[in-house]
Amino acid sequence: MQALQLTATGTLDALQMQDLPKPVPKDGEVLVEVRATGVNPSDIKNVLGRFPYTKPPVIPGRDFAGVIVDGPAELQGKSVWGGTGKGFGFYQDGCHSQYVAVPANAVALMPESLTFAQAATFGVPFITAWDALERSQVKAGTRFLIIGAGAVAKAAQSLAKAKGAEVVAAARRPEVVENLKAEGINALTLKDNDQLPEQAKENFGGNLPEVIFDTTGFWLAAAVNTVDTFGRIAVIAAPTDGMASLSSLNLYRRGGSIVGINSLLYSVEDCARMLEQIAEVFDGDLPIPDHFTEMPLSEAIAAYRKVSEGSSEKIVLIP
Repeated sequence: MQALQLTATGTLDALQMQDLPKPVPKDGEVLVEVRATGVNPSDIKNVLGRFPYTKPPVIPGRDFAGVIVDGPAELQGKSVWGGTGKGFGFYQDGCHSQYVAVPANAVALMPESLTFAQAATFGVPFITAWDALERSQVKAGTRFLIIGAGAVAKAAQSLAKAKGAEVVAAARRPEVVENLKAEGINALTLKDNDQLPEQAKENFGGNLPEVIFDTTGFWLAAAVNTVDTFGRIAVIAAPTDGMASLSSLNLYRRGGSIVGINSLLYSVEDCARMLEQIAEVFDGDLPIPDHFTEMPLSEAIAAYRKVSEGSSEKIVLIP
Protein backbone atom coordinates (compact mmCIF):
# COMPACT_ATOMS: atom_id res chain seq x y z
CA MET A 1 0.00 0.00 0.00
CA GLN A 2 1.02 3.62 -0.47
CA ALA A 3 1.94 5.30 2.81
CA LEU A 4 3.76 8.30 4.19
CA GLN A 5 6.52 7.21 6.56
CA LEU A 6 8.56 9.14 9.10
CA THR A 7 12.09 7.70 9.27
CA ALA A 8 13.56 10.17 11.80
CA THR A 9 12.52 13.32 13.63
CA GLY A 10 13.76 16.89 13.41
CA THR A 11 13.11 17.74 9.77
CA LEU A 12 10.41 17.34 7.14
CA ASP A 13 13.13 15.84 4.93
CA ALA A 14 12.70 12.67 7.00
CA LEU A 15 9.30 12.07 5.38
CA GLN A 16 9.14 9.57 2.53
CA MET A 17 6.37 8.10 0.41
CA GLN A 18 6.72 4.32 0.63
CA ASP A 19 5.14 1.15 -0.73
CA LEU A 20 4.53 -0.82 2.48
CA PRO A 21 2.72 -4.10 3.19
CA LYS A 22 -0.98 -3.77 3.94
CA PRO A 23 -1.60 -4.18 7.68
CA VAL A 24 -3.05 -7.48 8.85
CA PRO A 25 -5.63 -6.92 11.62
CA LYS A 26 -5.10 -8.85 14.86
CA ASP A 27 -7.86 -10.37 16.98
CA GLY A 28 -10.19 -7.57 18.06
CA GLU A 29 -9.02 -5.25 15.29
CA VAL A 30 -10.51 -4.04 12.01
CA LEU A 31 -8.80 -3.05 8.78
CA VAL A 32 -10.02 0.29 7.45
CA GLU A 33 -9.57 1.35 3.85
CA VAL A 34 -8.77 5.04 4.36
CA ARG A 35 -10.89 7.24 2.11
CA ALA A 36 -9.72 10.56 3.60
CA THR A 37 -7.26 11.64 6.30
CA GLY A 38 -6.68 15.09 7.76
CA VAL A 39 -3.39 16.92 8.27
CA ASN A 40 -3.11 18.68 11.64
CA PRO A 41 -0.47 21.05 13.06
CA SER A 42 0.39 18.32 15.57
CA ASP A 43 1.38 16.09 12.65
CA ILE A 44 4.01 18.67 11.67
CA LYS A 45 5.22 18.99 15.28
CA ASN A 46 5.44 15.21 15.41
CA VAL A 47 7.83 15.13 12.44
CA LEU A 48 9.88 18.01 13.86
CA GLY A 49 10.49 16.10 17.08
CA ARG A 50 8.31 18.13 19.46
CA PHE A 51 6.89 14.97 21.08
CA PRO A 52 9.37 12.86 23.08
CA TYR A 53 7.43 9.62 22.61
CA THR A 54 7.57 9.52 18.78
CA LYS A 55 9.33 6.35 17.63
CA PRO A 56 10.33 6.21 13.94
CA PRO A 57 9.95 4.53 11.60
CA VAL A 58 6.24 5.20 11.86
CA ILE A 59 3.33 6.23 9.63
CA PRO A 60 2.09 9.62 10.91
CA GLY A 61 -1.47 10.90 10.75
CA ARG A 62 -4.08 11.23 13.50
CA ASP A 63 -7.54 11.51 11.84
CA PHE A 64 -9.21 9.32 9.25
CA ALA A 65 -12.51 8.36 7.67
CA GLY A 66 -12.99 5.20 5.66
CA VAL A 67 -14.65 1.83 5.21
CA ILE A 68 -14.03 -1.35 7.22
CA VAL A 69 -12.83 -4.03 4.80
CA ASP A 70 -11.66 -6.73 7.23
CA GLY A 71 -12.73 -7.72 10.73
CA PRO A 72 -15.97 -8.96 12.30
CA ALA A 73 -18.58 -9.71 9.61
CA GLU A 74 -21.15 -7.34 11.16
CA LEU A 75 -18.72 -4.38 10.79
CA GLN A 76 -17.47 -4.97 7.26
CA GLY A 77 -18.64 -2.32 4.81
CA LYS A 78 -19.41 0.21 7.55
CA SER A 79 -18.33 3.84 7.05
CA VAL A 80 -16.36 4.94 10.11
CA TRP A 81 -14.17 7.70 11.47
CA GLY A 82 -11.52 7.56 14.19
CA GLY A 83 -7.98 8.29 15.32
CA THR A 84 -6.67 11.23 17.38
CA GLY A 85 -5.70 9.49 20.64
CA LYS A 86 -2.47 8.71 22.46
CA GLY A 87 0.21 6.89 20.49
CA PHE A 88 -1.64 6.84 17.17
CA GLY A 89 0.75 8.24 14.55
CA PHE A 90 3.48 8.68 17.18
CA TYR A 91 4.69 5.26 18.34
CA GLN A 92 2.17 3.16 16.45
CA ASP A 93 1.28 3.55 12.79
CA GLY A 94 -1.21 6.30 12.03
CA CYS A 95 -3.44 6.85 9.04
CA HIS A 96 -1.58 8.78 6.32
CA SER A 97 -1.78 5.65 4.24
CA GLN A 98 -4.22 3.62 2.14
CA TYR A 99 -5.10 1.26 5.01
CA VAL A 100 -4.92 1.30 8.80
CA ALA A 101 -5.54 -1.42 11.37
CA VAL A 102 -7.10 -0.31 14.67
CA PRO A 103 -9.03 -1.90 17.54
CA ALA A 104 -12.66 -2.47 16.60
CA ASN A 105 -13.82 -0.20 19.42
CA ALA A 106 -11.48 2.59 18.26
CA VAL A 107 -13.80 3.62 15.40
CA ALA A 108 -17.24 5.20 15.40
CA LEU A 109 -19.94 5.18 12.74
CA MET A 110 -19.80 8.29 10.56
CA PRO A 111 -22.81 10.61 10.33
CA GLU A 112 -24.54 9.77 7.05
CA SER A 113 -24.73 13.45 6.07
CA LEU A 114 -20.93 13.76 5.85
CA THR A 115 -18.60 12.86 3.01
CA PHE A 116 -15.37 11.07 3.90
CA ALA A 117 -13.36 14.25 3.28
CA GLN A 118 -15.64 16.28 5.53
CA ALA A 119 -15.47 13.66 8.27
CA ALA A 120 -11.66 13.67 8.13
CA THR A 121 -11.59 17.35 9.18
CA PHE A 122 -13.21 16.68 12.57
CA GLY A 123 -10.91 14.47 14.71
CA VAL A 124 -8.26 16.50 16.54
CA PRO A 125 -10.01 19.91 16.38
CA PHE A 126 -13.46 18.71 17.45
CA ILE A 127 -12.27 16.21 20.06
CA THR A 128 -10.05 18.90 21.61
CA ALA A 129 -12.92 21.39 21.59
CA TRP A 130 -15.38 18.80 22.91
CA ASP A 131 -13.07 17.98 25.82
CA ALA A 132 -12.63 21.70 26.58
CA LEU A 133 -16.38 22.34 26.63
CA GLU A 134 -17.18 19.26 28.71
CA ARG A 135 -14.49 19.79 31.33
CA SER A 136 -15.14 23.54 31.64
CA GLN A 137 -18.88 22.85 31.92
CA VAL A 138 -20.18 24.81 28.95
CA LYS A 139 -23.94 24.35 28.58
CA ALA A 140 -27.03 26.25 27.45
CA GLY A 141 -26.77 29.89 28.46
CA THR A 142 -23.08 29.80 29.46
CA ARG A 143 -21.25 33.03 28.63
CA PHE A 144 -18.36 31.58 26.61
CA LEU A 145 -15.42 33.59 25.25
CA ILE A 146 -13.21 31.83 22.68
CA ILE A 147 -9.80 33.41 22.00
CA GLY A 148 -8.28 32.54 18.62
CA ALA A 149 -9.59 31.61 15.18
CA GLY A 150 -7.88 28.33 14.31
CA ALA A 151 -9.46 24.93 13.72
CA VAL A 152 -9.99 24.18 17.42
CA ALA A 153 -11.52 27.62 18.03
CA LYS A 154 -13.91 27.15 15.10
CA ALA A 155 -14.88 23.69 16.36
CA ALA A 156 -15.55 25.18 19.81
CA GLN A 157 -17.75 27.86 18.25
CA SER A 158 -19.87 25.25 16.46
CA LEU A 159 -20.18 22.91 19.45
CA ALA A 160 -20.93 25.71 21.92
CA LYS A 161 -23.63 27.17 19.69
CA ALA A 162 -25.15 23.69 19.34
CA LYS A 163 -25.23 23.46 23.15
CA GLY A 164 -27.02 26.81 23.34
CA ALA A 165 -24.15 28.76 24.94
CA GLU A 166 -23.76 32.52 24.50
CA VAL A 167 -20.67 32.59 22.30
CA VAL A 168 -18.25 35.46 21.67
CA ALA A 169 -15.10 34.91 19.60
CA ALA A 170 -11.98 37.06 19.87
CA ALA A 171 -9.13 37.43 17.39
CA ARG A 172 -6.34 39.92 16.72
CA ARG A 173 -6.81 40.52 13.00
CA PRO A 174 -9.78 42.74 12.09
CA GLU A 175 -10.38 40.86 8.83
CA VAL A 176 -10.73 37.59 10.75
CA VAL A 177 -13.23 39.23 13.11
CA GLU A 178 -15.24 40.52 10.15
CA ASN A 179 -15.33 37.03 8.64
CA LEU A 180 -16.57 35.61 11.95
CA LYS A 181 -19.32 38.22 12.10
CA ALA A 182 -20.30 37.39 8.52
CA GLU A 183 -20.74 33.78 9.67
CA GLY A 184 -23.11 34.91 12.42
CA ILE A 185 -20.58 34.75 15.27
CA ASN A 186 -20.47 37.62 17.76
CA ALA A 187 -16.78 38.62 17.65
CA LEU A 188 -14.38 41.25 18.95
CA THR A 189 -10.95 42.47 17.89
CA LEU A 190 -8.38 41.84 20.63
CA LYS A 191 -6.47 44.88 21.84
CA ASP A 192 -4.14 45.05 24.87
CA ASN A 193 -4.35 42.48 27.67
CA ASP A 194 -5.66 45.00 30.20
CA GLN A 195 -8.53 45.92 27.89
CA LEU A 196 -9.96 42.40 27.65
CA PRO A 197 -12.27 42.66 30.71
CA GLU A 198 -14.05 45.73 29.36
CA GLN A 199 -14.19 44.32 25.84
CA ALA A 200 -15.75 41.15 27.22
CA LYS A 201 -18.33 43.09 29.23
CA GLU A 202 -19.31 45.09 26.15
CA ASN A 203 -20.04 41.87 24.27
CA PHE A 204 -21.80 40.01 27.10
CA GLY A 205 -24.29 42.72 28.05
CA GLY A 206 -22.24 44.10 30.92
CA ASN A 207 -21.30 40.68 32.33
CA LEU A 208 -17.99 38.83 32.37
CA PRO A 209 -17.65 35.43 30.67
CA GLU A 210 -18.19 32.33 32.78
CA VAL A 211 -15.80 30.31 30.64
CA ILE A 212 -12.82 31.44 28.55
CA PHE A 213 -11.11 29.11 26.07
CA ASP A 214 -7.63 30.36 25.13
CA THR A 215 -6.62 28.42 22.02
CA THR A 216 -3.52 30.57 21.38
CA GLY A 217 -1.44 30.21 24.55
CA PHE A 218 -0.86 33.96 24.91
CA TRP A 219 -3.94 35.24 26.76
CA LEU A 220 -3.93 33.25 29.99
CA ALA A 221 -2.91 36.20 32.18
CA ALA A 222 -5.61 38.39 30.63
CA ALA A 223 -8.17 35.58 30.96
CA VAL A 224 -7.48 35.31 34.71
CA ASN A 225 -8.40 39.00 35.02
CA THR A 226 -11.48 38.62 32.81
CA VAL A 227 -13.30 35.43 33.87
CA ASP A 228 -16.34 35.80 36.13
CA THR A 229 -16.68 34.54 39.72
CA PHE A 230 -16.19 30.74 39.90
CA GLY A 231 -15.29 30.87 36.19
CA ARG A 232 -13.20 28.37 34.24
CA ILE A 233 -10.33 28.96 31.80
CA ALA A 234 -9.47 26.17 29.34
CA VAL A 235 -6.03 26.23 27.69
CA ILE A 236 -4.50 24.12 24.90
CA ALA A 237 -1.29 25.99 24.12
CA ALA A 238 1.56 27.94 25.70
CA PRO A 239 4.45 30.24 24.74
CA THR A 240 7.50 28.47 23.33
CA ASP A 241 9.22 28.33 26.72
CA GLY A 242 6.03 27.01 28.34
CA MET A 243 5.92 29.84 30.86
CA ALA A 244 3.15 32.35 31.60
CA SER A 245 3.06 35.10 34.23
CA LEU A 246 -0.36 35.59 35.83
CA SER A 247 -1.98 36.89 38.99
CA SER A 248 -2.73 33.96 41.26
CA LEU A 249 -4.26 36.54 43.63
CA ASN A 250 -6.89 37.48 41.03
CA LEU A 251 -7.49 33.81 40.24
CA TYR A 252 -8.18 32.63 43.77
CA ARG A 253 -10.10 35.74 44.81
CA ARG A 254 -12.69 35.04 42.13
CA GLY A 255 -12.63 31.27 42.71
CA GLY A 256 -11.38 30.64 39.19
CA SER A 257 -10.06 27.39 37.72
CA ILE A 258 -7.60 26.68 34.91
CA VAL A 259 -8.24 23.50 32.91
CA GLY A 260 -5.51 22.02 30.72
CA ILE A 261 -6.76 20.29 27.55
CA ASN A 262 -4.68 17.63 25.77
CA SER A 263 -6.21 15.07 23.39
CA LEU A 264 -3.07 12.92 23.71
CA LEU A 265 -4.12 11.98 27.24
CA TYR A 266 -6.93 9.88 25.77
CA SER A 267 -6.77 6.52 24.01
CA VAL A 268 -8.08 6.10 20.47
CA GLU A 269 -10.96 4.16 22.04
CA ASP A 270 -11.79 7.15 24.27
CA CYS A 271 -11.70 9.45 21.24
CA ALA A 272 -14.05 7.16 19.33
CA ARG A 273 -16.60 7.55 22.14
CA MET A 274 -16.25 11.34 21.87
CA LEU A 275 -16.82 11.13 18.12
CA GLU A 276 -20.03 9.20 18.82
CA GLN A 277 -21.20 12.06 21.05
CA ILE A 278 -20.15 14.64 18.48
CA ALA A 279 -22.09 12.71 15.82
CA GLU A 280 -25.23 12.95 17.98
CA VAL A 281 -24.82 16.73 18.23
CA PHE A 282 -23.92 16.99 14.56
CA ASP A 283 -27.19 15.77 13.10
CA GLY A 284 -29.14 18.94 12.52
CA ASP A 285 -27.09 21.21 14.82
CA LEU A 286 -23.57 21.55 13.43
CA PRO A 287 -22.70 23.15 10.08
CA ILE A 288 -21.21 20.83 7.47
CA PRO A 289 -17.52 21.77 7.07
CA ASP A 290 -16.54 23.16 3.69
CA HIS A 291 -13.35 25.17 4.33
CA PHE A 292 -10.71 22.62 3.43
CA THR A 293 -8.55 21.57 0.49
CA GLU A 294 -8.24 18.03 -0.84
CA MET A 295 -4.85 16.74 -2.00
CA PRO A 296 -3.90 13.23 -3.15
CA LEU A 297 -2.01 11.12 -0.62
CA SER A 298 0.86 11.00 -3.11
CA GLU A 299 1.39 14.73 -2.41
CA ALA A 300 1.44 14.31 1.36
CA ILE A 301 4.96 15.72 1.76
CA ALA A 302 3.93 18.89 -0.08
CA ALA A 303 0.87 19.12 2.19
CA TYR A 304 3.07 18.87 5.29
CA ARG A 305 5.33 21.63 3.99
CA LYS A 306 2.35 23.85 3.27
CA VAL A 307 1.03 23.48 6.84
CA SER A 308 4.54 23.91 8.25
CA GLU A 309 4.90 27.22 6.42
CA GLY A 310 1.99 28.61 8.41
CA SER A 311 -1.02 27.93 6.18
CA SER A 312 -4.23 27.91 8.21
CA GLU A 313 -5.96 26.05 5.40
CA LYS A 314 -7.22 22.62 6.45
CA ILE A 315 -5.78 19.93 4.16
CA VAL A 316 -7.35 16.50 3.67
CA LEU A 317 -5.34 13.77 1.95
CA ILE A 318 -7.23 11.42 -0.38
CA PRO A 319 -5.62 7.99 -0.97
